[in-house]
Amino acid sequence: MDADHHPFPTNALRQWYGRAKRDLPWRGSSDPYTIWISEVILQQTRVDQGTPYYHRFLSAFPTVTDLANAHEDEVLKLWEGLGYYSRARNLHAAAKQVTTGPGGCFPNTYEGLRSLKGVGPYTAAAIGSIAFDLPVACVDGNVTRVLARFHGITDPVDSAPVIKAIDRSAQGALDIQSPGEHNQAMMELGATVCLPRNANCEQCPLQAGCNAYRLGLVDSIPMKSKRTKVRERYFHFLVLTDGEHTVVERRPAGDIWQGLYQFPMLESDRTLDADEVLAHYRIKGAVLADSHGPVRHILTHQRIFGRFFEFRVKHLPPSIADPVPWQDLERLAFPRLIHHYLNKKMLAHSKKV
Repeated sequence: MDADHHPFPTNALRQWYGRAKRDLPWRGSSDPYTIWISEVILQQTRVDQGTPYYHRFLSAFPTVTDLANAHEDEVLKLWEGLGYYSRARNLHAAAKQVTTGPGGCFPNTYEGLRSLKGVGPYTAAAIGSIAFDLPVACVDGNVTRVLARFHGITDPVDSAPVIKAIDRSAQGALDIQSPGEHNQAMMELGATVCLPRNANCEQCPLQAGCNAYRLGLVDSIPMKSKRTKVRERYFHFLVLTDGEHTVVERRPAGDIWQGLYQFPMLESDRTLDADEVLAHYRIKGAVLADSHGPVRHILTHQRIFGRFFEFRVKHLPPSIADPVPWQDLERLAFPRLIHHYLNKKMLAHSKKV
């Protein structure tokens, strides 16, 4: 690992944070529940996108007990559109752990927090330091980028030695008198100044000691070695209706969108037409009323091409699924791909009316 170490300017960072931090709704709270909700929502989600979800989530589930007692469908529906739905399922499961644990309260140790479903090292450090003043450094992508640039690390940051070095550096830089404030300052710096592209180095409190800035390497640090192959998938949705009802099914475990609802879906290694989809389900007397797509939906390691075929029938075949009134779909959580289709369909219907 190529790194030139300088003492980390903790005081300069804290002073910068005091005058530059954003006014976010979860800032200033020491409630482990609200901190936990905000941290989980902001994983893989921008602040501007996640903030409305944060407010809606706490409005529906003001306490961890409310969340634990909710039905999973309620939780997933509120999460609809955020993606990475395992986060919502883990929140629900962890809430049950908390409420059935000692005293029905959040654990106040790092190890106890790590024992909760879906709570990894970063989230446990965030909750622990902000809510309980535990002297544990948070290390996420923002913090990794800040430290890699500060120390001029040119080796891949996803290699095991560098991951360990970054963890040691983060812990060594931690202000143990105010660990929560320090962790938030580090994350804020990476989110607003030390950006992946177009870093605002002139506003950075670490500039004087930053090796990447001194060597002109800001745009090339951090480096990554792993390249994950993107998988292409072709989803064909059968939108079957008698005019008032349709049929939906729940996504199975072990794949994306687990537990969410979808129209009956046929996956293939290529794009299919309406006749091929209809033939697969062996439905007779169906008339193609509309089609939509292909619509491309990008996930981290998958590229999905979705097509929707709406068929009209006199009677819905019971062999596929139980009929559901169209208006009841509003209560169900769908993947964003299907949610967007339903919104367009409802908009087109309202224009006709």
